[in-house]
Amino acid sequence: MKIMQTLFVFICLLFFAGIVAFITLLNGLMHYKGLLLVVPISLFLLFTCLIFEWFTTKKRKAWFAGIIGVALVIASIAPIQYHYKMKIPTVDAEIDVFAYEPFVSQNKVVKSQGSLQLEEPVPRIDGATAMYPLYAAFVEATYPKKSYPPYESEVMVNRTPVAYHHLIEGDVDLIFAAAPSESQQKRAEMRGLTLDMVPIGREAFVFFVHHKNNVDNLTLEQVKRIYAGEIPNWREVGGDNIAIRAFQRPADSGSQTTLEKIMEDTPIMEAPTEDVASGMGDIIHEVSKYRNYKNAIGYTFRYYSTNMVGNKEIKLLSIDGVAPTKENIRNGTYPLTSEFYAVTVGTDNPNVTRFVDWIISEEGQTLVDKVGYVPVENF
Repeated sequence: MKIMQTLFVFICLLFFAGIVAFITLLNGLMHYKGLLLVVPISLFLLFTCLIFEWFTTKKRKAWFAGIIGVALVIASIAPIQYHYKMKIPTVDAEIDVFAYEPFVSQNKVVKSQGSLQLEEPVPRIDGATAMYPLYAAFVEATYPKKSYPPYESEVMVNRTPVAYHHLIEGDVDLIFAAAPSESQQKRAEMRGLTLDMVPIGREAFVFFVHHKNNVDNLTLEQVKRIYAGEIPNWREVGGDNIAIRAFQRPADSGSQTTLEKIMEDTPIMEAPTEDVASGMGDIIHEVSKYRNYKNAIGYTFRYYSTNMVGNKEIKLLSIDGVAPTKENIRNGTYPLTSEFYAVTVGTDNPNVTRFVDWIISEEGQTLVDKVGYVPVENF
């Protein structure tokens, strides 16, 4: 009889544990898998001991409670760590691109009436998220007034790798992005294409930390050594005695390509998977967030962090004692300044050349400055 009771308890617990496990795993809560194993086993052992009247002494009860307690504590470590991590503020590396959609009422696009008024066929364009406010302003100044949804029109916005893919595949005539990576260059060459890059503005590549981090400045050499894994602790650069958590971006993204160029021949350390932020643009499919650990360091572009994201929980670091301000980009004193480009690979659309020529004209460069970037030409 007792064996039958034990078997009944086992089947019931197995049934309910299976349902709970299915629901839990379906919702991606893998950090609870330890508890999903320990709790049913503990309950089964408890009912079994009760059925067979094993708890005849206080010593047995204490032993049982101690063993089960230790097992539950160990199984609870992963969920506790997860919920602690979730409470840490994040730095959202994405924006609402629809707020910059051209010709939409009350959008955030900087207004300027251009002397160039394009007619159909307008250039099909794409670009990095960080560039979207700028080329949306170009569009409003020169394109015919109509609807340009950011993911399904002549004016798209994507991550840098996607934009280069669209350009190389002939899906667009022109993209706005940082310089291509080596692999992007090679893919173009394999298709018999030459990437024609026209500089249209300058931007600062910035490193940011938690606003409570007492480090305000790093030398360029220190940055390289941090991302090479040679400086693992903030104490070595004047901060607290805490390990540095250095975020990276995926290969071929504009910011990761820029970091690789900064590092030159110095190998970049391999980052843990959770320390690689997904993307700065593909809003529909994924949201990239740097979880704002107090020991974290990340990187992006100045305009994106200050004008588009504007998160007050982070601060931008000075490099070699120079802050990444617009004026320091303009006068060339900030050391991590790079150009961004209008990139083409050849097109039959006659409006592309007219459009690019207007962008680098006095009128276009004035708009670059007005939007908040630094123009390549000072008129």
